[in-house]
Amino acid sequence: MEVGGWLRKLGLERYEAVFREHEIDGAVLPSLTAEDLKDLGVHSVGHRRKLLDAIAVLHGGGRGSAQFPESTADSDEAATDTAERRHVTVMFSDLVGSTALSVRMDPEDLREIISAYQTCVAETVRRFGGYVAKYLGDGVLAYFGYPVAHEDDAERAVRAGLAMIDAVATLAAPEPLQVRVGAATGLVVVGDLVGSGQAQERGIVGETPNLAARLQGIAEPNTVVISEATRGLLGNLFELREFEPKGLKGIAGRVKAFAVLRASSVESRFEAMHPGGPTPLVGRDEELELLLRRWAKAKAGEGQVVLLSGEPGIGKSRLTAALMEILASEPHTRLRNFCSPQHTDRAFYPIIGHFERVAGFTRGDTLQTKLDKLDAILAQTSTSKLDAALLAELLSLPNDGRYPALDPAPEQRRQKTLEALGGQIEALARSSPVLMIFEDAHWSDPTSLEVLGRVIDQITTLRVLVIVTFRPEFAAPWVGQPHVTAMALNRLAGRDVNSLIDRVVGNNRLPTNIRNDIVERTDGIPLFVEEMTKAVLEAGSEVQARQMVAAIPVPALAVPASLQASLMARLDRLGPAKELAQVGAAIGREFSHALLAAVVHQPEATLSSSLDRLIQAGLLFRRGTPPHATYFFKHALVQDAAYGTLLREPKRALHARIAEALQSPQLADIADAQPDLLARHYTEAGLIDTAAALWGKAGLRSIQHSALVEAVEQLTRALAQVATLPASPRLRRDEIKLRVALLYPLQHVKGQGAPEVKAAAERTILLIEQAEALGEAPEDPLLLFMALSTLSGTYLTAFDGDRACESAARLLALAEKQKDTLPIVFAHCRFGVALVEMGNFAQGLAHLRTITLYDPLEHRETARRRSQDIRQAALLYRSRAQWALGYREAAILDAERALSHARDTGHASTLMLALAPVCLTKLLNGDCVAAKNLSDELIQLAEDKGSIFWKSAGMLRRAAVLVSTGKASGALGIFTTAIPAMRATGTTIYLPVWLSHLARAYGELGQFGDAWRCIEEAKTLVETTKEQWYEAELHRIAGEIALLPSEPDAAKAQTHFERSLAIARGQQARSWELRAATSLARLWRDQGKLDHAKQLLAPVLGWFTEGFDTFDLKRATAVLTELGCTDPNQF
Repeated sequence: MEVGGWLRKLGLERYEAVFREHEIDGAVLPSLTAEDLKDLGVHSVGHRRKLLDAIAVLHGGGRGSAQFPESTADSDEAATDTAERRHVTVMFSDLVGSTALSVRMDPEDLREIISAYQTCVAETVRRFGGYVAKYLGDGVLAYFGYPVAHEDDAERAVRAGLAMIDAVATLAAPEPLQVRVGAATGLVVVGDLVGSGQAQERGIVGETPNLAARLQGIAEPNTVVISEATRGLLGNLFELREFEPKGLKGIAGRVKAFAVLRASSVESRFEAMHPGGPTPLVGRDEELELLLRRWAKAKAGEGQVVLLSGEPGIGKSRLTAALMEILASEPHTRLRNFCSPQHTDRAFYPIIGHFERVAGFTRGDTLQTKLDKLDAILAQTSTSKLDAALLAELLSLPNDGRYPALDPAPEQRRQKTLEALGGQIEALARSSPVLMIFEDAHWSDPTSLEVLGRVIDQITTLRVLVIVTFRPEFAAPWVGQPHVTAMALNRLAGRDVNSLIDRVVGNNRLPTNIRNDIVERTDGIPLFVEEMTKAVLEAGSEVQARQMVAAIPVPALAVPASLQASLMARLDRLGPAKELAQVGAAIGREFSHALLAAVVHQPEATLSSSLDRLIQAGLLFRRGTPPHATYFFKHALVQDAAYGTLLREPKRALHARIAEALQSPQLADIADAQPDLLARHYTEAGLIDTAAALWGKAGLRSIQHSALVEAVEQLTRALAQVATLPASPRLRRDEIKLRVALLYPLQHVKGQGAPEVKAAAERTILLIEQAEALGEAPEDPLLLFMALSTLSGTYLTAFDGDRACESAARLLALAEKQKDTLPIVFAHCRFGVALVEMGNFAQGLAHLRTITLYDPLEHRETARRRSQDIRQAALLYRSRAQWALGYREAAILDAERALSHARDTGHASTLMLALAPVCLTKLLNGDCVAAKNLSDELIQLAEDKGSIFWKSAGMLRRAAVLVSTGKASGALGIFTTAIPAMRATGTTIYLPVWLSHLARAYGELGQFGDAWRCIEEAKTLVETTKEQWYEAELHRIAGEIALLPSEPDAAKAQTHFERSLAIARGQQARSWELRAATSLARLWRDQGKLDHAKQLLAPVLGWFTEGFDTFDLKRATAVLTELGCTDPNQF
């Protein structure tokens, strides 16, 4: 006897490990006592009672003496001792007037009447495929949907109720007998064995049976009353009378109920189930022809992409399979990537799977063998040793010395890996045309989508056709590109349904009337057509086939739910193999023979037989030969149907067994390479402590690979698990480390000024302070510093000058207390940034010059842990300060050094941090070509990384370039979408800059009201946030706008120019002073005040000693020349 299976049938899987640990086998089990169970840790009295009762059955030789109520033969066969979650229609029937009969009749005569009534009801229930669960004196409880599901269980229950009324009326009795019937549909837990012997029954838990009983209570004699949920599944099959909503005892709220009058006279079942009219149907010839046309273009060297979308079961995979069948005789390379709902946050998952399949990895392969197999396939593309090393690392294969050492920088390796993957596509396309299919993109991890996006961009001149399949809820970002075609699949027409039936039937014969029923009832959903036809073929005889067709009706309302019910009907017919499907579903869409065997502990012959049955039933595909085989659920919905029946406790125990199996020596390599997979199973198992540690490990791994979106999700999951555990010093330390680790990816994904980032930083600081108060200060002093620096960054991004300086001062005090050079340099840098943004350029520059204390060799490791390059940040803001102070060449030199350094790191976030400010510096210097190129690069990188913040930043800079190059109309649309997008990330810094550019655009387009509105909003922001570095330019732009109307306001312009000049001089900002002086000088020139203009502009220009080839100095020189001054130093 297999004790694990015995425990699972009792719903007590949680004790499986302890029974195994204490070697409780089939021989020992019958002798266990209550004391033994206590010693084993079974503390629940209910669980001990349940185990002892089951052990008593073992003493009696099994449960053969137990008698079950009336049921259909197939129900007996399908029923198990394990409770399940099921959608069931519950029916209560009650004999009217039985109490009065008991007064007037002899008990023996009454017994015969009630017995006849019960027999009549049972036969009627059985005839319609229901299950009699319990006799309640003159009442009967029946289930439709358990133990065997039918997709039309609600309809069956109603028809049984109507037939029951007629049948009971014919029974012999002193007076005509009448019944009341109530029926309700909903989710229940059903299947627990309650009682023993003659009293044993299958219990049901949930609101549905109570509702059915209450509905029976309000029914008039000889009436069926149904719930709103049941009515929703019936379409127009019956004529109904709606009750006024009423309160029912034990049911929350007022309940809608319906009396069933009779079956409707509607001609067609199809019409009845589609009261809103038929769905437009189309075939697949056009779609296939389009794919072939795109393939022809691809073969000619014009790369193509087809985005294939459609609802679950609509035939996306079938259409791509048809294309592959046609192309089978043509020389080409086929690449297939399968995404998984279990691995949406595991970077490169479908790509790794592709390489493992192509290389032919098997469970028994050594690492050496796997490397050899990888080398063999890479040799076909003449892959370099460096690329081979990167791809080996991608597959979690160690370098045994055959490859060169890789760059230690994770982001650099990541970028090289992306390039290597792209190189594989290019190499394959050189030797033959490539068909690449990326399936179920809606389940893809962000990094694989990034790879896919790169492939889509690079194939325009390659012999490659990419087909991407996904569900409608996925928003494909590639729509609109010239080489991309979007195609949505619709449902099949009748002729196409018949064609599909022919392919499924093959050489079998299918009677015409049954074929017609299938065509009518499947509603054009290809998967419904396929599954119903297979169910008919499994029936074996024509009579059974007709019954089978009736058992799987047209879908009701929601396609996924109806399809799940249809598949549940097939699962119920699998016998013992159904449990195997449930285990496989818990593992995932794809699972190996070895892992399944480690979980179920079945003899190999039994396991193989059950798997064969699942494959023959069309629920699974198999690749390879057992025990090295891998299995796939044919559709995600098949997996969902099997998994959805499991109760919480069995589900947890099952995931615990899967996690335990994954950590066995035979499967440990999977757990090592995929900590997120192991974490998911521990989470579902309710083993929170272990799950939290694994999610944390997975998050840190993702950060190392610059998979920032995945890192946020994984670290957030780790913290969610930690939050449910009892507090302890160790747990507090772990939470602090996780929260600090989360701050870095979170600010790059959400934006540094996002409310989520600020809240996360504040929470982290609070936890550290609380730990210090408890005497549990973190051993690593940098943890508090990193949290404080993140908070400081939020005050810079959602700019608040006073708080930015306060937080910088706090950082500096902490750094000086720690007496560590790097934190001191960083704090000075942060102080300098705040001061520069506030327009205090000279003082800010003094802080920023402390960067000279930074030693790249000595401080590299600490800087890496902070995940931010301090030297780069200092150079960028020193550049800004120097530009404002008039040292333009020094500013450009610092900016270019910072950008070059960022590129050398190979780290995406570091590069984005550099691109944005360098782009702005180029724009300030009037180098619009360079600024445009940098903004384009920033936008593309941000899109690749899924960063809304940095994409918005790039779009704003692109719009500013357009304004500066006279393309105001093009800038307007970008600004009006990018500014709100930036605000949505919590960012306010630089908004005065973008609002002033937007005002320029409005002004140049003659929309002066909007222009002045933007100016006023920018001025308000400057005043409230103290972001004053751009204030002088804001007033200068306002002056220029005042001169744009057909009747310029020269006085207003002069006021703004003079205000700009005063602000610039107060900030010692020579560059802003030059711009303001130039604008005012031009105004005075046009007014004939030539001497005033020369005396104003010449000294300002004469101060400069560098930057004479920049736009501002060239324009100022030109104005002075127009004024007759060739030597600015003469004044």
